[in-house]
Amino acid sequence: MNAIITGATKGIGRAIALNLAKNGYNLALCARNHNDLNDLKIALETFGIKVLVIPTDCAKKEEVLNFAEQTMAFFDKVDVLVNNIGVFYPGSLLDEEDEVFEKQQRINVNTAYYLAKIFGKIMRKQCSGHIFNICSVASREVVENAGSYSVTKAAMLSLNHVLRKELAQYNVKVTAIIPGSTLTASWEGTTIDHNKFVQPEDIAKSLYTILNLSNGVNVDELVLKPLNFND
Repeated sequence: MNAIITGATKGIGRAIALNLAKNGYNLALCARNHNDLNDLKIALETFGIKVLVIPTDCAKKEEVLNFAEQTMAFFDKVDVLVNNIGVFYPGSLLDEEDEVFEKQQRINVNTAYYLAKIFGKIMRKQCSGHIFNICSVASREVVENAGSYSVTKAAMLSLNHVLRKELAQYNVKVTAIIPGSTLTASWEGTTIDHNKFVQPEDIAKSLYTILNLSNGVNVDELVLKPLNFND
């Protein structure tokens, strides 16, 4: 089995990579930092799988397409695509610079769009596969001081629904995972009890569970929220 994960070296992406590797998936991974990717590659190869790592700035279309091209050469079949890469810049939509929105759109939406088109066509042809889009509670409701982020994450959820509609007839599944506050690097330095967050491993385990459901079922959306979180 072969899986592709964007934003794989930290937080949710890293947890998903480790879980899939443990369960025998070969992996193609991208992130910006070359050293972090190589360190992760070494850790993952201890599970006896094949690992491709490509340093990629997902704000640049040409680098995203290069990652896709090298992945297609590495894999003879694509079973799973996890569109995980994302960036969050806090602020008021009305007061921010245009580039704040534009960069979040390139990373949060465009990367998923390009990769879903490329690998979705492959899955359509092979009549199998599963695309996961790591969205956010901001996909469904406006988050305070996160105007542009909310817009881009809502667009990602809409992309998820379009993909699911177009691919269902080809036996390709598409799932939006919608986490609330998750203990990732964006919460570094917080004084909030870490046990009150959704853990990246929760998302990784949930994704793997979904992969192992019966062929006839699709999980359209999975929402994971902290049980008792007061910020």
